[in-house]
Amino acid sequence: MTSSVNGSRPAGTAGTAGTGTDLTGRTAMVTGGGSGIGRACAVALAAAGAFVHVVDLDAESAKAVATAVGGEPHAVDLADPAALESLPTRADVLVNSAGLQHVAAIEEFPPERFDLLQRVMVTAPFLLLRRTLPHMYANGWGRVVNISSVHGLRASPFKSAYVAAKHALEGLSKVTALEGAPHGVTSNCLSPGYTRTPLVEDQISAQAAAHGIAPEQVLTDVLLRRSAAKRLIEPEEIAAAALWLCGPHSGFVTGASLPLDGGWTAS
Repeated sequence: MTSSVNGSRPAGTAGTAGTGTDLTGRTAMVTGGGSGIGRACAVALAAAGAFVHVVDLDAESAKAVATAVGGEPHAVDLADPAALESLPTRADVLVNSAGLQHVAAIEEFPPERFDLLQRVMVTAPFLLLRRTLPHMYANGWGRVVNISSVHGLRASPFKSAYVAAKHALEGLSKVTALEGAPHGVTSNCLSPGYTRTPLVEDQISAQAAAHGIAPEQVLTDVLLRRSAAKRLIEPEEIAAAALWLCGPHSGFVTGASLPLDGGWTAS
């Protein structure tokens, strides 16, 4: 394990006391990095000095973000375990952000769709941990940031696959924290409420059309009904929390779930 004895500091934390998180010399991998929360995390980590591997199903999106941040794009279908073999094993920071949604009653939920959500949001993070943890352990430092959801802590009807996957991701994160602690590796979940992403904006448009109401009413009466803060959280706010979890003052934060939910889980 790395040490700060006699004034030396582990690589990637130099100069952080007054300037924030410094990830110079670190390598990060962000899934779902082509848009939304993943994109915001890739931008934030790169701005802190990390070299970022941008992983996304959409090749053009991955390339655009990687070009913007000076990283490397990887067009990978996370639902295909064999495809993950093409991803690097050397990552100091792993951000599991890729996700998708399907809304239906349990008795009408397509089993193949349920399985797809588990493969992308549970199995893929597990397989990526198997690939990257040995590198983190060898260096005595690593950060795993799992983009969970308020639905990893609470349930909503008609979202059985998503809620099940996010609850599973929360459990996987806790086990990673316990196993990684002796090696200087932390693992945490960020659990945001509804976020201003293409996925959520599509939901707003669809529900507005289905119910014959204005998009603003969908926000206040449907999506944000249980949130004390009546607005969407921005991807950049979540990325800032992810960056903090990689910083010099959060090494004792592990196995935690940080709600970024506008007070949803407080009620």
